[in-house]
Amino acid sequence: MNTVLLTGSTGFVGSALLAELQKLSDCRIISAVRSAVSDTSDDVVVVGNIDGTTDYSAAFNGVDVVVHAAARAHVMRDEVADPLAEYRKVNVEGTLNLAKQAVAAGVKRFVFISTIGVHGLNSSRPFKETDTEAPHDAYAISKYEAEQGLRKLASETGLEVVINRPPLVYGGAAPGNFRSLINLASKPVPLPFGAVNNNRSMVYVGNLVSFIIRCIEHPAAANQTFLVSDGEDVSLRNLVTYIRLCLGRSPRLLPVPVGLFKLAGALTGKRGVVDRLVGDLQVDSTKARTLLEWVPPFTVSQGIEATVADFMNKDK
Repeated sequence: MNTVLLTGSTGFVGSALLAELQKLSDCRIISAVRSAVSDTSDDVVVVGNIDGTTDYSAAFNGVDVVVHAAARAHVMRDEVADPLAEYRKVNVEGTLNLAKQAVAAGVKRFVFISTIGVHGLNSSRPFKETDTEAPHDAYAISKYEAEQGLRKLASETGLEVVINRPPLVYGGAAPGNFRSLINLASKPVPLPFGAVNNNRSMVYVGNLVSFIIRCIEHPAAANQTFLVSDGEDVSLRNLVTYIRLCLGRSPRLLPVPVGLFKLAGALTGKRGVVDRLVGDLQVDSTKARTLLEWVPPFTVSQGIEATVADFMNKDK
């Protein structure tokens, strides 16, 4: 491994990846950031906002591999007139602009962090890389369109493109729904999840970072798409139980029928939120484990324990 250009190094996944890459003696990292950071150095390059015109020329100094973790992610209460256009500006135009400049600079490999959402919101069986894509929202559509553009560029130029489609990523700094769930589980009240025996694949940020590093360096990763997870699916009932035990609380779960959750989602216009909580979404990460000989370094219980510990430390 030589020089890696990393975008999104101040974000949740990117910052965790940066910390691990910095531990490798044979790896130099250049971080392309949108605005100046307090730890600015020769290996931190400010490129401004990400779109189809961003200039990365100052960042391509001997770069061998690009890891593109920056993105316009899910925006709660999005108030823009055309959310899909905004997602495309960053996630499609911005991604392909970076990739084209990478080709011009002689970069060998481009690792793209996509999303399991390109396959859909729920699954009746574990998703595989060969399944037909069915992106379910503006964010997933933009990621899928970026994937298509990258594959076309790879076929035209010889750039090695590696696509990762992770499910829910959790960890101490995780934003969004997982953090909200820990907040809810920390309250000393019974919760109505005792009958939710669904199956959800997740990936602890430490496991995802481990896999991304394998994608950077493994020859067999070239021009491949991967689904990656912890390898142990959990139900909402078991997940809340794990979290509460880590918080030193008893589970205290009430067996409210799943049908009532779905009815509430339909009546309140939050069907998608409810489906993410009580529906099934599984991924088959066999390809990641066999082709790249990858083994997740953390179990689900270890990941949740670390996540809850980080959460509690931040609240002190």
